[in-house]
Amino acid sequence: MTLEQIIEQIRPANEASMEAAKARWMSVAKPLFSLGKLESAVIKIAGIKGTSDFSLDKKGLIIMCADNGVVEEGVTQTGQEVTAIVADNFTKDAASVVIMSKTAGVNAFPIDIGMVTDVPSVTRPEHKVMHGTKNFAKEPAMTKEQVLQAINIGIELVKEKKEAGYDILATGEMGIGNTTTSSAVAAVLLDTTVESVTGRGAGLSGSGLEKKIQVIKEAISKYGLHSSSDIIEVMAAVGGLDIAGMTGLYLGGAIYGVPIVIDGFISSVAALCATRIAPNAKDYMLPSHVSKEPAGMMMLDALGVSPLLTCDMCLGEGSGAIAVLPILEMGLNVYKQMGTFQENQIEEYKVLK
Repeated sequence: MTLEQIIEQIRPANEASMEAAKARWMSVAKPLFSLGKLESAVIKIAGIKGTSDFSLDKKGLIIMCADNGVVEEGVTQTGQEVTAIVADNFTKDAASVVIMSKTAGVNAFPIDIGMVTDVPSVTRPEHKVMHGTKNFAKEPAMTKEQVLQAINIGIELVKEKKEAGYDILATGEMGIGNTTTSSAVAAVLLDTTVESVTGRGAGLSGSGLEKKIQVIKEAISKYGLHSSSDIIEVMAAVGGLDIAGMTGLYLGGAIYGVPIVIDGFISSVAALCATRIAPNAKDYMLPSHVSKEPAGMMMLDALGVSPLLTCDMCLGEGSGAIAVLPILEMGLNVYKQMGTFQENQIEEYKVLK
C-alpha cells in the first residue's frame, strides 16, 4: 500500500463501544474507578475492537529483528553477530522475552526484517527488506522505498495474526545498534537535544556514549533533519528496519482493529512515527511500561499515554509489553465476570462532587 492508502483506512476508535464499556464499569459492584488505568485500558480496547464484549484470550508478540550499519562507528559494546544469535534463541525458548512470554501465555513471532545474517529458524524472504541498513554516518540508512516496504510488512503481519484469531499483539525488537537509530529519530521527532534522548544502550562506557552522541548529531546535521521533516525521510536517513516494521504494526492495528501494546523506548519511537503518519493510529495503541532509557518517559509523554508499569526495565525485545498483558487480562476479567450493583442488591455508587 502507498502511504496515502494506509492513511485513508485509519479511522478513530469506536466511541459507542467505549461509552458502553464505561457504562458497564459504572455498574460493576465495586468502588467506582477503583481499578484506575485498567478500567481505562478496557474501555480503550472496546473502542479498538468496536464492541464492549471482547476477549484477550489469544495473545501474540511480534519481534522485529534487524541490524544497523551504524555499528561500524563503534557505538555499541557488541557486534552484529549477536542479533542473529538472539533471534535464533527466540525460537528455542532461550531468550528472556520468550521465557516471559510462556509465563504470560503469549506466542512469540521473531521476524527477520533486516538482519545481516540469515537465520534458518527465523528468516523468511517475504519478511526481509535487506541484509542490514547502511551506515548512516556515511550515507542514508535506507531508501524511502525500503522504509515503506518495511511498514507494509508490519501491516500485513497484523492482518495475518488477526485472521489467525489473535486478540491483542505486543511489539518487540532485536538489533545491535538500535538505541542509536532510535535516539536519532527521537531527537528529530521531539525537536530536542541528542544528549537528552541518548543512553548507554546495552552498556557503553562514558567515552562510548560520547561517541554515540557525536555520531547522531553529525548525521542529523548531514541530512538536514528537523522536527517538521517528512517522517519517512527521517526513518530512511537515520532509522532502522525494526523501527519501520513496528511502525507498520501500529498502523496495521489501526487498520484492522487490533490493540497493539507499546514496549519500551525503541517501540515507542516507532509508535510516535506511526502517529506522525496517521494521528488516529494512537487510538489503537496501549502503553505498557516506562523504559529506563533517558527518553523513556519523554516518548510516552509525546504519545499522550501513561505507563501501567514502572519496573526500571530497559531490555527491549517486547519484555515490558509482555509483562503488562496478564494485568490487562485481570482487569478485563473483573469487567466481564463481576456482578453488578443490581445483581448484588447493593445501592449503586454515585460520582460525588
